[in-house]
Amino acid sequence: MTAPTAASTAAGCAAPDQAAPLPAGLDLERETVITGVVRSGEGEAVAGAYVRLLDSTGEFTAEVVTSPAGQFRFFAAPGAWTLRALSRQGNGDTTVTAGRGINEVTVTVTD
Repeated sequence: MTAPTAASTAAGCAAPDQAAPLPAGLDLERETVITGVVRSGEGEAVAGAYVRLLDSTGEFTAEVVTSPAGQFRFFAAPGAWTLRALSRQGNGDTTVTAGRGINEVTVTVTD
């Protein structure tokens, strides 16, 4: 595994840059990607939100910080997941049943 570099990580955290393109060698017929945007109740992108990936039993699996455009991305297994966004603008949950390939979701946060 290659160590993250300053250019490939979000400021202040070891998570990869959430706005970066998908890796060139990614096989979307075999991989499951959950990607999306966190938005406020007014529809604006929420930068710096913490997005947690919870499994079907509600157990914490991973966490990333959204990009300046509110983007996030997880590489996961196919199945049922909950995405929980925590931000200064509010919190929000959404569920997704992810299959192989790219699964796009929006998480809306409210007070």
